[in-house]
Amino acid sequence: MGEKSCTWIQWIGQVNASFICSGYIAHQLMSMQSRKSFLRNILLGSIGASIPLNQSKAADFWEEKKFNAGPAAGVKITDVKTYFFDEATFVKIETDAGISGWGEGDHDYPKLTAAVVDTICKPLVKGQDAMHTEYLWDRMYFQGIEAGSTGLLPGAIAGVDNALWDLRGRLLKQPVHHLLGGSKIEKTAVYGSYGRRAKGGFLTPDEMAKIGANFVSQGYKTVKARMQIREQYKNPPLEFTYECIKAVRKAIGDNITLFVDFNNGYTASKAIDLGLKLYEHFNIAMVEEPVSFQDYPGLRQVVDALPCDVNAGEHEYNKWQFRDLIVTGNPDFLNLDLIKCAGITECKKVASMAQAFEKEIMVHNTRPTLATAASLNLVASITNAASVQEFSGMRPELGLDGLFHNSLKFEDGFLYIPQEPGLGLEVNEKEMAKRQLK
Repeated sequence: MGEKSCTWIQWIGQVNASFICSGYIAHQLMSMQSRKSFLRNILLGSIGASIPLNQSKAADFWEEKKFNAGPAAGVKITDVKTYFFDEATFVKIETDAGISGWGEGDHDYPKLTAAVVDTICKPLVKGQDAMHTEYLWDRMYFQGIEAGSTGLLPGAIAGVDNALWDLRGRLLKQPVHHLLGGSKIEKTAVYGSYGRRAKGGFLTPDEMAKIGANFVSQGYKTVKARMQIREQYKNPPLEFTYECIKAVRKAIGDNITLFVDFNNGYTASKAIDLGLKLYEHFNIAMVEEPVSFQDYPGLRQVVDALPCDVNAGEHEYNKWQFRDLIVTGNPDFLNLDLIKCAGITECKKVASMAQAFEKEIMVHNTRPTLATAASLNLVASITNAASVQEFSGMRPELGLDGLFHNSLKFEDGFLYIPQEPGLGLEVNEKEMAKRQLK
């Protein structure tokens, strides 16, 4: 065959022309092999000139080359340990590679969450491949679902799943947001979030105003006052929230963005009435969870009636609940909680689904350590993250100081995305073991 034939072969397979033109093609065409075999050999040639073209099976090539799959290949989970405190649940995953990963689970009932990890999750993941996060998530969720698809089970799965991602990052020496397909952001603005509930009752409007002003002094450009009413105190007099937000707005000034969390405290009609007054008089930018989280139709009424944004989602624990929240309730933003909604694996899927509905993710997060680290890694891996995310500060009252050798970087109203392998925090294991509750 002539020079043009060689050029044609190069175009198909990107192989060494001199090797192909040496008579190999003629031999193949005249042999008893089928045209399919000929094309197969040409395609094998496209892998590179170092691959013998007369090799009949790709599998033989890979066996011969003994392809190295990397340091994470075949790493097995050897143990799952839990550490719980009054306000936190942590999970450690150990492996036969001598590398461990850490994650945080739900904090509402730490002892019970740890028990679910120990009794349901641990037997299902121990001995399994540490890289199989999808398989392990399905295994924990569907085999444990009789324990409940909301609350404790997804809160426990979150601890394990977040630890698996931390482990994966450490094995591959990459931050988790790189493994998730990072969106190249270096930092995210955060809003100061704080609640009104206090021992024996609620903080006064002046006390709430003082806390809000303190957040502003730290560089926050957005503040959220949480009323913490809940369903059991539903529909308090409108003055309860109105007077509080009046005092907060006066303390933080007109240039600070103000969010108000009704914390499920009103019926739809009352929430609309109050929301309109707060928007008119105090220029609030967002109302969160105006009605019961179990009332999607009521939420839709509020969303349709208020001129400001409405967000919800901290009480949704899986992709199916978020689907129904979006379709029926239609909030403007989704509050996705990585220690409640079954971990990074599930939350990444919710974020993708939200993008199809043109919804932005505004993470729900009041925990200052691994929950925040996981949230930041998710935020840095999606393109529909809101421009501001929740952060309540380091919260020394939680008693978690000293459990980590490093901390997340906060500066002038921004949290920086961790760039260290895994989730980005280094656990002080001696302190964790010494101070955990029994």
